[in-house]
Amino acid sequence: MQLTRQCALVTGAASGIGLAIARRFASAGAAVAVADIRPDAAEAAAQQLRDEGAHAVAVAMDVSDEASVEAGFAEAIGQLGGLHIMVSNAGVQHIAPIVELEFGDWRRLIAVHLDGAFLCSRAAMRHMRAHGGGAILLMGSVHSKLASPLKAPYVSAKHALLGLARTIAKEGAADNIRANLICPGYVDTPLVRRQIPEQAKTLGISEDEVVRRVMLGGTVDGEFVKDSDVAEAALFLAAFPNKALTGQSLLVSHGWCME
Repeated sequence: MQLTRQCALVTGAASGIGLAIARRFASAGAAVAVADIRPDAAEAAAQQLRDEGAHAVAVAMDVSDEASVEAGFAEAIGQLGGLHIMVSNAGVQHIAPIVELEFGDWRRLIAVHLDGAFLCSRAAMRHMRAHGGGAILLMGSVHSKLASPLKAPYVSAKHALLGLARTIAKEGAADNIRANLICPGYVDTPLVRRQIPEQAKTLGISEDEVVRRVMLGGTVDGEFVKDSDVAEAALFLAAFPNKALTGQSLLVSHGWCME
């Protein structure tokens, strides 16, 4: 599937899943804006893509800040010459039981995952509705379908993203805007790896048990999802040619969740 002459913006794209998606889009022919809260990291990632022959630019963006999102989208669209695909991928995590969860930590996760998806989707839709449509991809999770302990704000935000994606699909259809949700299982990234000792301490089990029982126990093969697997799913959804595929959630979880 190709994205020739398409322009894409990916948030949280300086590393991990976001960078894998940006790289896969670029390999399919897209011009890519690497958006990240860390300007130096965004520029380094964009340079990597340029070294690989891609048309890539870096954009500093705090997805939880309205002014930063608006400025970042304007800069990206100006540099790329348009916007056809937007991937809201930026995310953070915090491990704590509800009774010990600080309100500030709750609000920070909701702001990044849910407020960020709204602000980025709104900015993308405003451009797309005036320029022939486009594709919006929100990064959900298996936790958009299921719950796990110690992750109340993350699970809540990821559930809400399913409703947001469906609403964008309904409202955007008249303007040829599609919206879908990608729902990975545990992806082998530094963000996930940092959770292992935190969960081991909170649950009173070994780090190996966290991986085997908590993270991968529900899969069919005991394997982590690769960021390249998520990138392939993103390419499929971004490149799909019509609105037969909109308002959907695609699970990428080694069978952890089947729905």
